[in-house]
Amino acid sequence: MAGKLYIVPTPVGNLDDMTPRAIEVLKAVDTVLAEDTRTSGVLLKHFGISTPMRSHHKFNEHEAVAAVVEQLQGGAVMALISDAGTPGISDPGFLLSRECRRQGVEVETLPGATAFVPALVNSGLPCDRFVFEGFLPAKKGRSTRLDELKTQPMTMVFYESPVRLVKTLQQFVETFGADREASVVREISKLHNTTHNGTLGELVAYFMANAPRGEIVVVVAGCPPASTVKVDKYAAFKHKSARV
Repeated sequence: MAGKLYIVPTPVGNLDDMTPRAIEVLKAVDTVLAEDTRTSGVLLKHFGISTPMRSHHKFNEHEAVAAVVEQLQGGAVMALISDAGTPGISDPGFLLSRECRRQGVEVETLPGATAFVPALVNSGLPCDRFVFEGFLPAKKGRSTRLDELKTQPMTMVFYESPVRLVKTLQQFVETFGADREASVVREISKLHNTTHNGTLGELVAYFMANAPRGEIVVVVAGCPPASTVKVDKYAAFKHKSARV
């Protein structure tokens, strides 16, 4: 009988964001696959979870997937967690989930914490439709991707590190214009959670004077629709009549 894989979100900051169901699942499974067993060890200890852990991160994910799926097919029940948030969202998880689906292993993802949703809603920018970009390519392909997003009409969501934030905002100014509305949200649900709204130009100036720290989500307004010039359909006729 095939086992089952649970994908379990963990808090992005405040441990009170951990759901009772997530705790129950982590206590009940045979093994917890963790992005960093040291980080997750603190979390599990806090909630009295003694389930054995195994490392499953971006550096071993490709090699580990086959063995994990084989164990699941043999009846094992496992949970996958990342250091914070929902696995698969800018964290390991997609490859394992896809292979489980391919091999007929049941996968169930629990609802829970993720950083970009509260940042998006908190920004005050349209969130009925949006594009989640996560981390942009560090070097190769970065400019190309930004050029592709230049005319994106939907709100865009990015993850960024504090050391690259100012440079990234400057690149956004070059691509989207200094007047484009944006929001920088840092340390979501943590003690020093802050949100700074303004134009990209204003945000560059602010963070050049105030070095950012912590985990960061940048939300950028989509490209506004081109200005529509109303054309008088009788203008040509009027002009012609005036010359007669």
